[in-house]
Formats: sequence, C-alpha cells, structure tokens
Amino acid sequence: MASFAKHLANFQIPIFAIGDETSPSDFSMPGCTYVSLSDQQRMHFALSKVLPVRHYSRKNIGYLIAMNSGAECIYETDDDNRPIETWTPRRINVSARRADSAEWVNIYRYFTGDVIWPRGYPLDYIKGSLVGEVNLRGQAERADAPIQQGLADGSPDVDAMWRLLFDKEIRFNANESVLVPQACWSPFNSQTTWWWQSAYPLLYLPSFCSFRATDIWRSFIAQRCLWEMGHELVFHPPEVVQERNVHNLMKDFEAEITVYTQTRNLARRLTTVKLESGPGAALGNLVRCYESLSGEFFPETELALVRAWADDIEKIGQRSLPTT
Repeated sequence: MASFAKHLANFQIPIFAIGDETSPSDFSMPGCTYVSLSDQQRMHFALSKVLPVRHYSRKNIGYLIAMNSGAECIYETDDDNRPIETWTPRRINVSARRADSAEWVNIYRYFTGDVIWPRGYPLDYIKGSLVGEVNLRGQAERADAPIQQGLADGSPDVDAMWRLLFDKEIRFNANESVLVPQACWSPFNSQTTWWWQSAYPLLYLPSFCSFRATDIWRSFIAQRCLWEMGHELVFHPPEVVQERNVHNLMKDFEAEITVYTQTRNLARRLTTVKLESGPGAALGNLVRCYESLSGEFFPETELALVRAWADDIEKIGQRSLPTT
C-alpha cells in the first residue's frame, strides 16, 4: 500500500482505504484517506447501514465514496500489491487485439506458456485450455472499454488448487492487450482493475458468498451487463507485482468450492436473463441479474443489499450525497 501511495502521489490520485472490524483504528498514510468502520456506518449511504462486517465486500463503500466525489475513473487494488515502474493511469479508449472466439477464455495463456489459469475458470475446461496454440485475431483495434483488468506478476490471482499443485512465482510477458469478444466468458478479479463511469453500477461486490467468490461472481455479472452496453472486456499485461499476504490454502480451497462447482451454471443462468440494451442500462440490468440468481446462487438477503446499492447510485446521479 505504501508503494502505491507514493507512486499515485505523482499523478495526484486520491486513495481511499476502507476499514473493517479487524482494521487498525490508527491507520494513517500520506495521500490516503482512511475510512474506518465507524465512519462508514455514520455515512448517508443506504448500503452502509446494511452491509455485513468482516467481509471483503466492505470495499463497496469505497466505491460509493469515490463515485460521490465525482471520480471519472476508479482503480481498485489490494494492500499486497505494488505498482511496476511503468504503472500509469489508463484511458477508457485502448488498443487491443481480439482473443479467439470461445465460450471460455483462459486469459493467462495469452501472456505465458506456463501451466496456469485464473481463479474462476471452470475446472473441467482447464485441460483443454492448456492444449495447442492461442491466437489473436486480426490487427490491434481501438475500443472504449469501461472495464479493464491488468495482470499481476509474482503471485497472480489463481485458485487454491493451482497453488496446492504448483505454487511458484510467475512473470507474464508484456504482450499486447487482449480484448475478450462478447459472449465469451473470462473471469476477472479485483486485484488491479479499472472502471469508468458507465460501468460504475457493476462494481457491486456481493456479500452473501465467500470472499473467494465475491469478485469472481461479480465479474460474470459485470460481463453479462457489459455486453448489453455494447462493450467488451480488456486485459492488459502486468502492471503490478503481488507479494501475497499469508493464506491458509486449504481454507481458501474450502471457500472456493462454490466457484469450482457452480461457475458454469451461473454463467448459463446469466445468458438466459432478459436485459435491456444501451449504454445507460447497467444499473437496472445489475438488479435483474441478481433477481434471477437469487434463491439458487445467492440468498434472498443479497437482494436487499443490491437494492440499497442501486438506491445510493441513483441518488449520487441526482446530486452528491453528504458523507456524514
């Protein structure tokens, strides 16, 4: 975190660090606004009153704070990442080449020949994704991509199964950025991800699932809504190095069981949801996705949080909310 704060100061980019019950009460860092749990609970956001504690989804409050401050772009990362020397703010319009059309895209294969797959990739498709060459179609093209994911060197985002089997340091190649075509699924995470205003509603992290599933389930919901907006997901070569915090891999494995067993079912369900098309349909489509997933993939209690999130975003769109 300290290295990010120092680096972002060069670009005059504010940082919001979101606390939880176990966070230190006296956290302080130059260039960083720390928002403690008690601070969050005093805010005027509807979500801050109902969001569970001791969960990764507390980041939702940070997203709302950034939106309410008028941010034109939100960059999210974790406290165990540091930027590479060439890290610089990205723009919504990017140059990228299209991945081969396939129902599922193992994005790591476009940046390394190592045996590796991203967290959230279906287990029964892994073997097939590691066979043969991966190709990019045509020449690089310009596209507006309101959601962009950078890769992480060192300890990239993989599932516990990969770590239990291989667990080694990874260095990805600095290849061209890759655009994942519509109707092709590719899980993305919250490790180093860029979001622009039209996609802000899709930032929502669900609470009533494990912390190893929350950003992965979000990624599939966001992709489904992104297609209806007429956009596609873009992945970039490494922009951070992760020096991973200590994890209990077997506990991670247990927390990922639903990811291993339900990924393809969740994606199939999302393809059947009737959504509205257009650049401004993201918020309504997000709610429709959760309504469709409720009862099987999420408990009904998740919907109350989604609707509180939607209420906050609508109010932010109408006028800035007071924070306290």
